[in-house]
Amino acid sequence: MSTAKDRIRDDLNRLAVEEAERPYVRTAGVEALQRLLPVAQRCTGQSRIVGRFLLGLYNGSAFPFALTDLRGLDSALWDDCLAVLRMDRRPEQEVHQYVDNGDEIWSHLKRAWG
Repeated sequence: MSTAKDRIRDDLNRLAVEEAERPYVRTAGVEALQRLLPVAQRCTGQSRIVGRFLLGLYNGSAFPFALTDLRGLDSALWDDCLAVLRMDRRPEQEVHQYVDNGDEIWSHLKRAWG
């Protein structure tokens, strides 16, 4: 039977592991974001999904995103979306700030998919 001390210790250990993984999560997320942005800036069905997904991370209240839409992506894009979502789970900055000209790019996404 675990005690309160054991549960606290286990929680702290999980947090330490998660914190140690952050640089890898951030790197994978930024790389995935770099692959997703060109897709979001095109004019295809998958572009709409990726664009709406990125807008949802940017401002979920203004740009709600239905998670079931992710079913319309091929596996590589789906994996990239999850990598960006994992990075954004505990954000160090806003998603658009991870890329050069992020404000301009997201303005374009708002016009295209907002």
